[in-house]
Amino acid sequence: MTPNTEQLFRRLQQSRFRSRFHLGASERQYCLDKGAETIQRHAADFIARRLAPQEPANDGKQTPMRGHPVFIAQHATATCCRGCLAKWHGIPAGVPLSQEQQAYVVGVIFQWLVREMNG
Repeated sequence: MTPNTEQLFRRLQQSRFRSRFHLGASERQYCLDKGAETIQRHAADFIARRLAPQEPANDGKQTPMRGHPVFIAQHATATCCRGCLAKWHGIPAGVPLSQEQQAYVVGVIFQWLVREMNG
């Protein structure tokens, strides 16, 4: 984990809202059943479809609070909407996410999931 990412995770833990998100037993089992590669693919697909467009549909409400481990991770890591991306990650709203930005978001989500699975 890079120093900037470690700092981000410390900041997220200080947020009462962000720090309340954790994987439940069913989400943990889903991760185990599907495997890391599939979960990463799901994250990349969700980000590309729901977050990457210049003006995502239902922005601010496009990420469910439950139903998939990636959704929980998105809320925990403030990668759930363009407003949170701007506030927490310095990625401006109103422009499409670049491939590099999408990879960054997926990486943050995946790091959180790994921490949860190992914690």
